Amino acid sequence: MKRQPPGPFMTLWGPLLAGTVLLGVTACGKEVPAAPLVCEEPKTPEVSSLWQCGPTLDFTPINSYQGEFADVVQDKEDAVVLIDGRCTGTLIEASAGPVVVTAGHCVGVGDRALLVFNFEDEADGDPLITEGTVIEQSLEPDYALIQLDVLPAITPVLLSTRASERLAIIQHPRGRPKVIAEGSFLDSCNQLVYYTDLDTLVGSSGAGVLNRQGHLMGIHTDGDCDEDGRGANRGWTVEAIVEASPYLQSADIVER
Repeated sequence: MKRQPPGPFMTLWGPLLAGTVLLGVTACGKEVPAAPLVCEEPKTPEVSSLWQCGPTLDFTPINSYQGEFADVVQDKEDAVVLIDGRCTGTLIEASAGPVVVTAGHCVGVGDRALLVFNFEDEADGDPLITEGTVIEQSLEPDYALIQLDVLPAITPVLLSTRASERLAIIQHPRGRPKVIAEGSFLDSCNQLVYYTDLDTLVGSSGAGVLNRQGHLMGIHTDGDCDEDGRGANRGWTVEAIVEASPYLQSADIVER
């Protein structure tokens, strides 16, 4: 049966009904922000797009941190390194030998990178400045591996595929001394991990995403937060990186 166009009566009641619904939503309280869009095709990473989640930067200098992850981060933070003054990396355990993992858009294959360990306020260890060679680099997944000229006397971080309700990132935002930020796990799909309320800035690229056990389960690469706290930051999962890497092996993932 052919459908007839709405008559004057329905045309009049459409706006009235919509207005009633709007008043009802307003009467019930503030509008709930829409959930961040996730699980889309990854965009080309842009360092300038990394941003904070919310009106304030919730960074804590690593050596004055006493938050939820305090029982694990002091054993992990020594492995976090500033790369070329503009990105962050983490020394990770691997069966072929410890290497620094960072974001692929920070370096190129064959590059000689300058790495600074223990660059932090009230440093609890001796600063170590060394160089390393980029032995692997990719943009999909967005990661790179750096082999160090001098291996520091610190314990590398273990790899995991297991997410937890809360996540943390130890980082060098804008090349500044080491800080930590916490946030909530949102979702993991298409080889990406998404998290909210977890601040990052330019310079945070390549920082490890740590689960509650202090194991590295992702590499931070990009963000879509705005100053109102909407959106989510994201990175590539350890599983995606190990699968793509000739150097890293499946056995290097200690927690699944």
